[in-house]
Amino acid sequence: MSFATEVKAELVSVENDQNCALAQSYALLLFGRAFSGRELSLLTENETVAKAYVEAIRRLSGADVTPEVTGAGNYKITVEDKRMLNAVMTATGHDAPIRRRVNFAVLPDEACFAAFIRGAFLACGTVTDPEKEYHFEFSVSSKGLRDDLIKIFDEFEPVPKTTERAGANLLYFKHSGDIEDVLTIMGATECSMRVMGAKAIKSVKNTVNRKVNFENANLKRTVEAAGRQRDAIAYIQKKHGFDALPEELRELARLRFENEELTNSQIAKMLPESITPSGVNHRFARIIRIAEQLKEKDEKQ
Repeated sequence: MSFATEVKAELVSVENDQNCALAQSYALLLFGRAFSGRELSLLTENETVAKAYVEAIRRLSGADVTPEVTGAGNYKITVEDKRMLNAVMTATGHDAPIRRRVNFAVLPDEACFAAFIRGAFLACGTVTDPEKEYHFEFSVSSKGLRDDLIKIFDEFEPVPKTTERAGANLLYFKHSGDIEDVLTIMGATECSMRVMGAKAIKSVKNTVNRKVNFENANLKRTVEAAGRQRDAIAYIQKKHGFDALPEELRELARLRFENEELTNSQIAKMLPESITPSGVNHRFARIIRIAEQLKEKDEKQ
């Protein structure tokens, strides 16, 4: 089951009072495939939404309609009966000629606004799986209807963005916090928690990845530095012996020569004198310089 399907299933289960039930049903019909004095229709792959659309028609017209299952497995609902259409238009305050715009008189309060958004999402909304990306949108039939929906969102905190794609007028949210808020406003609180949980997991993963990358980079630098140290010490030992080094560097060189896998911090603890890892690193740098000088001198001779 997709995340969008889960959201719609939760929305359908939200209980409404009489006014909010009217607002939700109104939006579900208004944002469907067709809304006019000649036809009401919806095409959806979601059986739950199809049932909610049928219930909305029953609520507003008092009559039943049976969905048609298409060859592709979608649910198509069409109403062309004049009596049913007139009843719906009367219940939603639409007089002839029918304009496909929101009749705000049907929405008396903020709770009804939330119910209206819920119905609009059931009809034309979708949301991606938050574990993959954050995207929540309404695909609306006209700019005017989209602008009316924006006005309803003005009653709440999230500010939607708009664009057009393939002839559709989109109202969308891309920020996880906005998506959480819209889901909560609509009543999909469990799905809103899913978004929060996915965001928390992503944050932990990102933190772990940054730490792993940082540690890997440090390890790489440590290995490369230890390699340079071993090469320098091996050259000195082979060509000149440790006596070629100042006394304070001989024990350090011997320890590295015999313990290639140890870090500077570990070697610092093995020295007879107290010295910091930074001090050890500084002394290794001196050993490398001495090896380079000896090698240059040997090559000249």
